[in-house]
Amino acid sequence: MLLSRPIRFGANYVPSAGWFHSWLDPSPDTYRRDFEDLAGIGLDHVRVFPVWPWIQPNRALIRRRGVDDVLALIDVAAEFGLSVAVDLLQGHLSSFDFLPSWVLTWHRRSVFTDRDVRDGIAAYADTLTRAVASRDNVFAVTLGNEVNNLYPANPTTPQESRSWAAELIDVVRAAAPGLLSLHSLYDATWYDPGHPFHPADNVDLGDLTTVHSWVFNGVSQIDGPLGPATVTHADYLVELAAATALDPARPVWLQEIGVPLPDVPGADAAEFVRRTLDAVTANPALWGVTWWCSHDLDRSLADYPEREYDLGLFTVDHRPKPAAKELEAVIGEARRAAGTSHATGTDHATGTDRAAGTGRIAGTGRAAGGRRALRCPVDLRTQPERRAEVAPGGPFHTEWVRLRQAGPLAIVAGDRADDAPHLRTRGIDAVVTQA
Repeated sequence: MLLSRPIRFGANYVPSAGWFHSWLDPSPDTYRRDFEDLAGIGLDHVRVFPVWPWIQPNRALIRRRGVDDVLALIDVAAEFGLSVAVDLLQGHLSSFDFLPSWVLTWHRRSVFTDRDVRDGIAAYADTLTRAVASRDNVFAVTLGNEVNNLYPANPTTPQESRSWAAELIDVVRAAAPGLLSLHSLYDATWYDPGHPFHPADNVDLGDLTTVHSWVFNGVSQIDGPLGPATVTHADYLVELAAATALDPARPVWLQEIGVPLPDVPGADAAEFVRRTLDAVTANPALWGVTWWCSHDLDRSLADYPEREYDLGLFTVDHRPKPAAKELEAVIGEARRAAGTSHATGTDHATGTDRAAGTGRIAGTGRAAGGRRALRCPVDLRTQPERRAEVAPGGPFHTEWVRLRQAGPLAIVAGDRADDAPHLRTRGIDAVVTQA
């Protein structure tokens, strides 16, 4: 794959000691050892996850010490040449929800619909965003990690979900106009017809679209750990996002992808990495890949789903796993093909157009020519109630996987399938219909 600007490669940072509980007792030396691991395999960025209630334990109290702890981690990342994306609202992490006491029990109210809670979150977002924007190696702020996992415990409607996210995107942009502002949702937004977070929210709000590809959602049951449906699932999500966006040049960030056991056995991990990245990095919409996650979870910690313990690129004692070695090889090949040794873009550290004073992406810089596209019978923008029709294993997905085996295959939907400028911008020169 010939890239005029290389794809960004990074990791979702899970500390090797103490998981995210380490925020309660931060250790810069642990950060240094962990970031040395990540920089050593060629990664250029990390995505980090402050824990919301530990910074804002009361709606009217934002702890400066908690904010400073986040800045200290960012500064250590800079020592290793790593740029940083900060997720604000955690919120949801590896099956656990971290919520402040002021939205629980006697104070229970929805984080999405209650006006006082939304104002409190906005104050938190403004304060933390302004703080992290003071660091040159920060390039993005995401509203929170898979915030739609906080539903249904926090009731919402499609209208309230979009309003909530749009308000916070405005807060982040006002606080840090030079950074990317992003909205992060897990894949129910694409596949669940009743889910109150819609695909249009994902592709309209923020400066690029994020997708999270996890093959334990049923994909791996279709054809096994290395089958075509499994290893092209990330590419399929990127294409669904590109097909749903009104802007044909809107980039897509594969913000989470990993090798989950038992869906992908350890013996197949390296090959899964290779085949998945060979497929998705050919996609001209792709902006970057951020692996979940950096380090395994220490088994002395209890009550996590079994697969969460072994998702790291590195073990807790810093040994690289097969996925890390294969990822390192892919990164090296991509950068050699592009003629660079590290991520570059409009801004070396961030890939954003800071000179223009915005967080807008300058584009992937990769040609997108000569591709076929499969016409989708569902326009996810306007027909979210039909999302089940594009879910893995359905007729449309099955046909896309079949045709994808012959080479890169775009997806087009709605009136965009007949929009010549749209097709041209996405490098599509032929549209086929489902057999």
